[in-house]
Amino acid sequence: MLAHSVRLLAALALCVSVSALGQTAAAPAKTSLKPVTVNGKPIPKARLDFIVKQRTAQGQPDNEQARKAILDNLITQEVVAQEADRRGFSKSADVRAQLDLMRQQVLVQALIQDHLKAHPVKDEDMLAEYNKLKASRGEKEYKARHILVDKDSEAKEIIAQLKKGAKFEDLAKQSKDPGSKEKGGDLDWNPPSTFVKPFADALTRLEKGKYTETPVQTQFGWHVIQLDDVRPMQFPAFDSVKQQLHQRLQEQEVQSYVAELRAKAKIQ
Repeated sequence: MLAHSVRLLAALALCVSVSALGQTAAAPAKTSLKPVTVNGKPIPKARLDFIVKQRTAQGQPDNEQARKAILDNLITQEVVAQEADRRGFSKSADVRAQLDLMRQQVLVQALIQDHLKAHPVKDEDMLAEYNKLKASRGEKEYKARHILVDKDSEAKEIIAQLKKGAKFEDLAKQSKDPGSKEKGGDLDWNPPSTFVKPFADALTRLEKGKYTETPVQTQFGWHVIQLDDVRPMQFPAFDSVKQQLHQRLQEQEVQSYVAELRAKAKIQ
C-alpha cells in the first residue's frame, strides 16, 4: 500500500513523458496568479510551467483557469508530500529506492529525446525501410489451410481420407492447431515468410486447389496443407504507414545508441 501511494504521488509530482520532453514550450498565457507558499515553502513557478508545457504539448489549453486548477493540485501535492516528509517516509529505504529509480528514468528519457533531436528520422530513411519491408514480404501471398497432427501416420491417414473424397474442412476438426481447427484449418492470407521454411516450401510448390500428398514435418508436428488461392501481395501505401515507420526507425536508433553506450561502459 505504501509503495503504491508513493508511486502515485511521485508520478503526480514528476508528470514526465518521453513525448513531452522534446516539445518546445508555447508562449505562456498571461496570468494574474501570484507565487504560493505552503507552510513557508514556495511552489516553484518552473514546476507549474513544466506541467503547463506538458498539457499544451497534448493539445490542452493554456489559460488562467487551467493554471489555477494545476496550481491547486500542486498545493495539495505539496501538503501531502510535506506530511510524508514530517513522518519520515523520505528516509524509508523503499521510498528512496523508488525516487532514485524515477530520477534515473527521467534522466534516461531526457538523454534519449536529446539524441533523437540530434538524429532525426528522414523521409528517405522511412522510404528505404518501407521498400526493405515490402521486398521481404515477397510478390505473392497465399490463402492456405492446414491440419496439424503429432504423428506422420496420422497425417498419412488424413491424406488417404482426402483422396477418398473427405472434405478438408471436416478433417481439420482433428487438428491440434486451436487457432485454425474450428475454421476448417483456414490460415487466411499470408506471405510465405510468415511460415517456417518446410511449411513455406511445401506451400509455394502447391497448385491452387491442391493439398500436400506427403506429410510436411516442422517443429510443431506433421502438417497436411491445402492451397486455396494465390494473389499479388497486398501491401499498405507508404503514407498510411509513415507514422509506424517513423516510430520503428526511432526505436532502432535508440537501440543502437544504447548498445554503443553499453559497449563503452566498464561493467564488472
